[in-house]
Amino acid sequence: QVPLVESGGGSVRSGGSLTLSCAAWSHTIDGFCMGWFRRVPGREREGVASLDRTGKADYLDTVEGRFIISKDDAEVNVYLEMNMLQPEDSAMYYCAARYDWGCPRNASWYESWGQGVQVTVSP
Repeated sequence: QVPLVESGGGSVRSGGSLTLSCAAWSHTIDGFCMGWFRRVPGREREGVASLDRTGKADYLDTVEGRFIISKDDAEVNVYLEMNMLQPEDSAMYYCAARYDWGCPRNASWYESWGQGVQVTVSP
């Protein structure tokens, strides 16, 4: 497992943007599948985006075209750029990782998780 620390959450108005960051503490993410998930109270964790070890990204339908997952050249940080945010995007967002070739947006597959950051989008 790899320690993950998210940052960048906050409150924005509808149509605004936020970028979340996930740092692999004292570790690189080279070879890892990285995912961003979100959860609202009373609902299951939802896979928002994933980035496999080759750099291929996959997105939840409702965020495709608005969100971008990426990582830095040092293979230490992964980002989730969120644009045109809507109130329904409000949730606790989590970063997750697993050292593997596969990279599904299935929460049960991941082995390492961050503590989460809150994103709130007001109308």
